[in-house]
Amino acid sequence: MKFDRSACIETLYTEIDFYDRIEAASNDGFKYIEFWSRDDKDIDKITELTKKHNIKVASFNGDADLSLVDPNQKKEYLEYLKKSVEIAKKLDSVAVTIHSNGLGDGGVVINDYAHLSDTVKICTMYDTLKECAKISEESGIRMNLEMLNITTDHVGNYLATTRMAAELTEMVGSEYIKILYDVYHMQLNEGSICDNISKYIDQIGHVHVADVPGRHEPGTGEINYHNVYKHLEKCGYEGIVGYELYPQSSTEKAVEAIFQKS
Repeated sequence: MKFDRSACIETLYTEIDFYDRIEAASNDGFKYIEFWSRDDKDIDKITELTKKHNIKVASFNGDADLSLVDPNQKKEYLEYLKKSVEIAKKLDSVAVTIHSNGLGDGGVVINDYAHLSDTVKICTMYDTLKECAKISEESGIRMNLEMLNITTDHVGNYLATTRMAAELTEMVGSEYIKILYDVYHMQLNEGSICDNISKYIDQIGHVHVADVPGRHEPGTGEINYHNVYKHLEKCGYEGIVGYELYPQSSTEKAVEAIFQKS
C-alpha cells in the first residue's frame, strides 16, 4: 500500500501505558499516530516523544463536547477550536478532526438536538464551517469533518452520510476543510464504499479503517479491504490511512493483519 499509515493509540497498544504507545507504533512501522481528546493528554510529553521516536501526529479531536449544529455554541466552538489549532501547531500535527455533535465518554452523542430542524442544523454547520476555514487557512492546519455511524456507536449523531458531509465541505470551498472518510462508519450507515470514494474523492482528507462487525482489524469482517485500498489508489488518494480499530485478540496480531492486508 502506498499510503502512510497512522495508528490510533486510543484503541491500539492498550496493553501498555499511553505514552509508551508512541514508541511502540514507531517501532512497528507506523509513520503517524492519532488520538482523541486533547484535554486529558500531556501535550509537551507527546511532542517530545514523537520527535524522539521520529513519528508524526496525524490528527486529534479538535472540538471535544461542542457541536457544529448548535447555533448557541458557535462562539464557544470556535474559541475551543482555535486552542486546538495552536496545540496542533505545537505537535506539528497534520490536522484536527471535527464533528457535527459533541461527543462524551465512549463517543456517546451528548445531544441529538431533536428540537432543531434540519434547516437550522445544516445552516449552522455551514456558517460555522466557513469560520473554521478561515482559522484553518491562517494556521495551515487542516480540519477533517467526520461522519459517524448512527446504528451502533454514535446514535443521535446528525452527520451520517458521505454526501451531506462532502457537499458541505465542497460548498465551503477551502482546501483546508475536507472530510474524514471512516470506512467502518460508512459501511454501517450506507455501504457503497467504492462508489462513494469515487464520487467524493476530491473532498476526502483522511481515511479511517476498521472492519465490520466488531470494529476490529481488516480481515476479521465483511469489508474487502484489499479492494478498498486498490480503489483509493485508483482514485488518486494520497493522504493518510488511520487504523482506528479494536484488536480482536491483541495489538500484535492486529498490526500483523494491518500490514498484511495493506
